[in-house]
Amino acid sequence: MPTRYYLALDQGGHASRAIVFDEAGRVVARAERRVVPRVPAPDRLEYDAEALFRSVHEVAREALANAPGRVEAAALATQRSNVACWDRETGRPLAPVLGWQDRRGAAYLKTLRPLSGEVHARTGLFLSPHYGATKLRWCLEHLSAVRSAFEAGRLAYGPMAAWIAGRLTGRFEGLADLANAQRTQLLNLDRLDWDPWLLEHFVVPGKPLPRAVPNRYEYGEAFGVPLRAVTGDQQAALFAYGEPAEDWAYANAGTGAFVLRPTPTRVAAPRLLAGLLYADGAPRYLLEGTVNGAGAALRFFAEREGIPEEALFARLPRWLKAMPAAPVVFLNGVGGLGSPYWVPDFESRFLGEGTLAERAVAVVESIVFLLVRNLEVMAAHLPPPRAIRLTGGLSRLDGFAKRLADLSGIPVHRPAAFEATARGLAYLAGAKGLDGVPEARFVPRENPALLETYRRFLAAMPQS
Repeated sequence: MPTRYYLALDQGGHASRAIVFDEAGRVVARAERRVVPRVPAPDRLEYDAEALFRSVHEVAREALANAPGRVEAAALATQRSNVACWDRETGRPLAPVLGWQDRRGAAYLKTLRPLSGEVHARTGLFLSPHYGATKLRWCLEHLSAVRSAFEAGRLAYGPMAAWIAGRLTGRFEGLADLANAQRTQLLNLDRLDWDPWLLEHFVVPGKPLPRAVPNRYEYGEAFGVPLRAVTGDQQAALFAYGEPAEDWAYANAGTGAFVLRPTPTRVAAPRLLAGLLYADGAPRYLLEGTVNGAGAALRFFAEREGIPEEALFARLPRWLKAMPAAPVVFLNGVGGLGSPYWVPDFESRFLGEGTLAERAVAVVESIVFLLVRNLEVMAAHLPPPRAIRLTGGLSRLDGFAKRLADLSGIPVHRPAAFEATARGLAYLAGAKGLDGVPEARFVPRENPALLETYRRFLAAMPQS
């Protein structure tokens, strides 16, 4: 029987990637294009929409051209809270893609504070400018091309994933997978459809929104290959090594960092996010903690110190190994302070001076501290996890993985294959032989210096 191949399309914050896997999970072809966000103001982050789509289109064509055989199916993952506006008849973009870090719609949220409890109950999300609703409202109010298309009945807007999938398949009206649709903060998490009450209060007309559909769905064909699954990048990563286990925690540390626990039913936690793991028939859910500043915090630090980002990452392994804990503390609000604090305009700063190396290690430790704090809050709602599976770019730092194990008291498993999102997409597209990847294991050990630094961090956070 001929080998089957599967295409994973991963549109991330700094690159678009296409990877072809065989059914055993081996990479047989790949392509990558860098994407560069624009930051026209401190509270804004956007992408040239046409350039971003072109990057996805090009890597898909290149990877398919280099595949050793016919590709059976494809799956797509994107940054979850990015939004796009486009012409539903041509697919042409009408606005930049607004990234999840973009906070230009924050002012309107002040008017919704009295409704924050109801919004969380309906969406599983807290009021935040990172989600799509206020971005869509801003585009409709401030961009003439978007407004004109709306008045002409040609406007479509919603999750960036819906636009990319529609452009790839020629279904320009778009289909919004439920995982990305939820991050607009306009989807009712219980009914799994757009919520009229939310549309009314966010002042976002519902007609331009794509139809919400399950994550596994016949989205159409791209380059003659059926697109069979669309989801968020964090959800895809959980499937990288087979079916996610409810007694594990999954941490993914890239531009942002996230810790997720799969749950069979929706869990209501006052300071954490509820979300969809996957919807194909009966939905499966997540309890999620989010750290906005992970890789983004290290980039912020490199710019602040005036050193190249590559030079910082080259030195970090040695610095992390040289000290059990930094003597200074970094209060990390890069991109806004996420769960369980939820302070969108938090001022990032150091407590203490320290050397360049000590400050850099403190930034890494701040990411660990926020992940552990989220795990502690989760413990009030779920049994402690048996282990943590750590993926994402920062997982390559042994010192990061070791600190997470030591401070949480939970063994950390780091797979040898780092392409978690792409591997998960291959699994969702149909490849089922992805288990058995070698993993490094970090066993918790006592680290009094790190624990003391964490206590200082916790003591400072409520005061801030």
